Amino acid sequence: MKVTFQGAPLTLEGTQVKVGDTAPKFTVVGNDLNPVKLSDTKGKRVFLTVPSIDTPVCDMEVRRFNTEASKLDNVEIYTVSMDLPFAQARWCGASGIDKVNTVSDYKDREFGKNYGVYINELGLLSRAVFVIDEDNKVVYVEYLEEITNEPNYEKVLQALK
Repeated sequence: MKVTFQGAPLTLEGTQVKVGDTAPKFTVVGNDLNPVKLSDTKGKRVFLTVPSIDTPVCDMEVRRFNTEASKLDNVEIYTVSMDLPFAQARWCGASGIDKVNTVSDYKDREFGKNYGVYINELGLLSRAVFVIDEDNKVVYVEYLEEITNEPNYEKVLQALK
């Protein structure tokens, strides 16, 4: 799949995920530097992939989902980026983010490649949203064609109901 960054074309590596698929396994790194696997997560889950949480659009997106998370029952929200865990923890603390879990794919790039969001040219993750149900089935997917755009929040929230 091709995506753009401010209109410039980029290439995504990996396998795209579709609604109805079983969620691909992955291992990422938590802010405590311990591994976090898909099997460590439970219930309904939202996985947001962003290029860097410390940029304006990513900041807005994570803040919005942090606010929405307080209104949702039995839903865990994760933001996956290539940011180092130290930077993620610092940003969350400074931004008051307490309902969204930040995890990093910097070490193995496994999430990026297994979900088809690894940007070959930049070594970052593209913006996308994946909603996974309690049975590890993908119930919503949004790959943004222009990575500086925000996702469709209403459709994501509707998929959780």
